[in-house]
Amino acid sequence: MRIQLAQRSEADELLGRSPLALLVGMLLDQQIPMEWAFTGPYTISQRLGHDLTATEIASYDPEAFTALLAEKPAVHRYPKSMAARVQQLAAYLVEQYDGQPERIWAEAADGKELLKRLMALPGYGKQKAQIFLALLGKQLGVQPSGWREAAGLYGEEGSHRSVADVVDADSLTSVRAAKQEAKRAAKAQ
Repeated sequence: MRIQLAQRSEADELLGRSPLALLVGMLLDQQIPMEWAFTGPYTISQRLGHDLTATEIASYDPEAFTALLAEKPAVHRYPKSMAARVQQLAAYLVEQYDGQPERIWAEAADGKELLKRLMALPGYGKQKAQIFLALLGKQLGVQPSGWREAAGLYGEEGSHRSVADVVDADSLTSVRAAKQEAKRAAKAQ
């Protein structure tokens, strides 16, 4: 299965081969359309001239990195704050995992530990961590024992709740419909 979150082949190809790009895309996935968020890592890599590395992003001059993300078209609606968050994430990955984000899941003993590791990432709360855990399990085959339970509702087989369930244009439509229904139900209460 190949990643299809950006709905652009070159951006999705980067997400499929770069754990850092996937983590950054998930980090950017707030207050903008999913496709825009997951295209962000590709846009950054294009502007840098090569694939992303945690070490380079962590050590990049913050003002220059903000300018890189703010360049038109901007990587995010809030390029300054998101540039800082991406750099915080990269610095954490360098400090805790020697800049190798795949160690987060490769070294996790089980789903519970993997969720804890994801929740420790800067910019990742419980919901984002659970969605990313479900994405790893459903689309990348990262399935330590107890991963579905740790992912909560996002780990349910056959669900259409989040980016973890987007595998093509049709599933994207289903996820959007489910989110709209959840918003309507929340307003009705």
